[in-house]
Amino acid sequence: MLRGAVSAASRPVLANSRTASTLSAGFPRVTQRTASKYGGVYTVTLIPGDGIGSEITNSVKEIFEHVNAPIVWEQYDVSGMSSSGEALFKQAMDSLKRNRVGLKGILFTPISQSGHISWNVAMRQQLDIYASVVLCKSLPGFPTRHSDVDFAIIRENTEGEYSGLEHQSYPGVVESLKVSTRAKAERIARFAFDFALRNKRKKVTCVHKANIMKLGDGLFLNTFRRVGEEYRSSGIEFNDMIVDNTSMQLVAKPQQFDVMVMPNLYGAIVSNIGAALVGGPGIVPGCNIGQDYALFEPGCRHVANDIMGTNKANPAAMILSATMMLRHLGLDPIANNIATATFKVINEGKVRTPDMRGSATTSDFTAAIIQNIQNL
Repeated sequence: MLRGAVSAASRPVLANSRTASTLSAGFPRVTQRTASKYGGVYTVTLIPGDGIGSEITNSVKEIFEHVNAPIVWEQYDVSGMSSSGEALFKQAMDSLKRNRVGLKGILFTPISQSGHISWNVAMRQQLDIYASVVLCKSLPGFPTRHSDVDFAIIRENTEGEYSGLEHQSYPGVVESLKVSTRAKAERIARFAFDFALRNKRKKVTCVHKANIMKLGDGLFLNTFRRVGEEYRSSGIEFNDMIVDNTSMQLVAKPQQFDVMVMPNLYGAIVSNIGAALVGGPGIVPGCNIGQDYALFEPGCRHVANDIMGTNKANPAAMILSATMMLRHLGLDPIANNIATATFKVINEGKVRTPDMRGSATTSDFTAAIIQNIQNL
């Protein structure tokens, strides 16, 4: 099963702190299947994405090549910048269905009505990778306004406001449907509680707006409460919080949160707040998990077109997401070495990209990680 973004090997760097995550919430471990290629080499679908995607996935490929990771990439340079890439998108989807594991950058989604649907959302819905997990944790060596932040955001990925059901019922009048089902609310609630149990976390908080959306969010909240009662004997606390208050509480006292579970749109907002609390989107890893497929990507879904091609992007979030993927494949020793080397670069503070108040390039950061791996 999918396991820790920060391993036991990195604990000396993160003195006396809990590991950031061990994900093993009730889905088959990919290593129960036959290896994708002969000799225990795994074939993984790679979609670099738009913006800085190719630069930060190149960092992953360079590091993997250095450590001789048993990974063969099936790369598809899908782009959301135009709708002309639909055929390539379908090929990438076929690859994901075949390999069951993927590493992905963020695909651009146009705002205009004439633009195509979000291919990021389409992937999650078509593969039913229903649980988005984003890890927000303070990192030694990189102080921010708040210290000791350590929470996981679990977001329902396949319905809610992202159902894509909109129509104009009359000129100037648009109806947008938010779809909520008991089955999917229960599924994501159980994922959250199982996640908490397997990761020695103590509390699960449901984020909602049931005071206004009494049926839709009310269904989500009531389902969460019912599932929570089943876990009460395990010692997991559970509570709930309205989304607007959650936003304030995150900024004021983020240490109160442990595991957070919420519908789709709230997850998009809260994950961005969480990333800002610990240093920005460049250091927050994430993944999307379903019963049959796992897709790993940075926890904050930003294309970052403004720095595309400048060699200024922070590759840490993508690299840490890739280490989560390695653990999902059962390649823990390799994942441990890469994660330890990455956290050491951040902790030492000598090589920092501009988002971390430094002047190092993407290439510099990648080279520093490789140098640390050599010194392990």
